[in-house]
Amino acid sequence: MINDIQLNDGNTIPQFGLGVWQVSDQEVVPAVAAALEAGYTHVDTAQGYGNERGVGEAIRQSGISREQLFITTKLRNGQQGFETTLRAFDESMKKLGLDVLDLFLIHWPMPEADGYLDTWKAFVRLQQEKRIRSIGVSNFLPEHLDRIIGETGVTPAVNQIELHPRYQQQAVRDYHREHNIAIESYSPLGSGAVLGDDTIAAIAQKHGKSPAQVMIRWHLQQDLIVIPKSSKPERIRENIDVFDFELDSDDLEKIRGLDRPKDGKVGANPLTMHVAF
Repeated sequence: MINDIQLNDGNTIPQFGLGVWQVSDQEVVPAVAAALEAGYTHVDTAQGYGNERGVGEAIRQSGISREQLFITTKLRNGQQGFETTLRAFDESMKKLGLDVLDLFLIHWPMPEADGYLDTWKAFVRLQQEKRIRSIGVSNFLPEHLDRIIGETGVTPAVNQIELHPRYQQQAVRDYHREHNIAIESYSPLGSGAVLGDDTIAAIAQKHGKSPAQVMIRWHLQQDLIVIPKSSKPERIRENIDVFDFELDSDDLEKIRGLDRPKDGKVGANPLTMHVAF
């Protein structure tokens, strides 16, 4: 059974969901349909993914009541700024076909552009207007979080960051615990780089599960929100089949030993990311 994570604004978020990065607008309709049929209730998209319209279409076709679903999207980098954020949000809502969004994230801090603070102020306004239930960020480092919290007094409910067994981000996780910010793991399988790891394979064999299922289970037992991406129905069903086993202390210790803080990261650096994604 999928647990809910309590957020600092009083709302909750399903701990497990579907990521749809690199899934086209056409492919995402059957992918989301397969996920909803398999028991997913949480879908994570973004303006930069180019598939919000397809996600909205899958939701409409499902016949599932809006109250049962949790939908996240993220602001495109090139739309940062107060007024541009408000306009971009309206466009996302039209594509998704929603009246209220569950979670809106600033996709990247883009520090060189220096627009994330004004963007955060727009997020705060949208939440105050009850158009968004929860607001958060993605790829923000502690220095970026300190600034927006200090300037507005509003702490993000969620920070979506790269996190997987080879990039466990222990120091960053300590900061988030201190500030009561929930962490949502993207690239939870290390963009596939960890799937062939011998340690993970041995743990998977021990439990009669796949390496991907072991890593997803690891995120869940770390109290992390996890959104594995897939467009294949069989993989979507496999990814959610992780609630009938538990990693023991020996498993967790072995996975802890896979962490490579200096070279385990596979995604872009938040300090230098500047693509209008």
